[in-house]
Amino acid sequence: MNAPTPLKIAGETAVVYDWLVVRAGAERILEAVLSLLPGAPVFTQVYDPRAFRGSEISRHPIHTSLIQRLPFARRRYRSYLPLMPFAIEQFDLRPYRTILSISFATAHGALARPDQRHIAYICSPARYAWHLYQDYLETGGLRRGVRSWLARGVLHYLRTWDFAAAQRVDRYFAISQWVANCVQRAYRREAAVLYPPVEVERFDPLRPRGEYFITVSRLVAYKRVDLIVQAFNRLGYPLLVVGDGPEAPRLARMASPNIRFTGYVTDAEAADLLGGARGFVYMAEEDFGLALVEAQAAGCPVIAYRRGGAVETVCDGTTGLFFERQSPEALIEAVERFRQREPFDPRLLRRHAEEFSRPRFEAGLRTLVGEDR
Repeated sequence: MNAPTPLKIAGETAVVYDWLVVRAGAERILEAVLSLLPGAPVFTQVYDPRAFRGSEISRHPIHTSLIQRLPFARRRYRSYLPLMPFAIEQFDLRPYRTILSISFATAHGALARPDQRHIAYICSPARYAWHLYQDYLETGGLRRGVRSWLARGVLHYLRTWDFAAAQRVDRYFAISQWVANCVQRAYRREAAVLYPPVEVERFDPLRPRGEYFITVSRLVAYKRVDLIVQAFNRLGYPLLVVGDGPEAPRLARMASPNIRFTGYVTDAEAADLLGGARGFVYMAEEDFGLALVEAQAAGCPVIAYRRGGAVETVCDGTTGLFFERQSPEALIEAVERFRQREPFDPRLLRRHAEEFSRPRFEAGLRTLVGEDR
């Protein structure tokens, strides 16, 4: 791929990002943005350089917050969530004309002067504090007791700070219409939609397909991989679970022998596994769903929960099938329906995935940010 032409934004630009401890979907957005801003500094709460060796991120100056110096910050960074609003406001961004924040927690709360321009690209308003608040309490075992009331108090404080911080941003754009709606609901602000970039050229959509199903996900509670495991325990069909995270040990204990966990895999290995899978299954209420589009780029049809960004990235009946409830029973019915229908055309899946290509993202970013403006 040819190097992209740098983005022209008046004055020097600083990029603010929540935390950099693992390379997942949101970090790929950051890499795409940084490729358009050579040498731009990145301000982030916590940084683990081991996760980004050789990446675009590693080639930029990284400035961390006071949380970086606290015990076990790289592994237990979520434990310091109550400190993050304070920490993000301590960054000294005075030398920069433009602040570009990429936020899924507190990054959009960075302080700016009146003569600076702050543009926020929102992956999601902090979902555990807003639209997934009750789900977070339930999956975290925080419905009752002293820990429950402490968690509720912290999240109430975060919502209060988050709304106030959101009013300081000059312009918002969101990774999907779903997220734009969340921004309107949480912040009472309008956000233009700019879909994230997908490197569709990494995938081969025309390979022979195997019999196994696959899901690619960070193994955290809100992704609801536990429900996928329960469904395939009952279905008995082969399933690959690709990814790692704190839920991995629990999921492995509950899985039957037809389910295999790969742990972390490289981009090339993930593309190979997607290229050979019969179908991609997904249970999360996703803000955009990068993995959903990558599966389609690989010619792998999707079976997904009809909620969130999936409604914008999957064409029901053409590139995949939807189910209506987050439950093993709903997924079982959808998988059986999937197996009984005619095969999907991988060329149509690839064509649809190309609507989310990196060149389209770069062109959209230039339009939304406004070069030389």
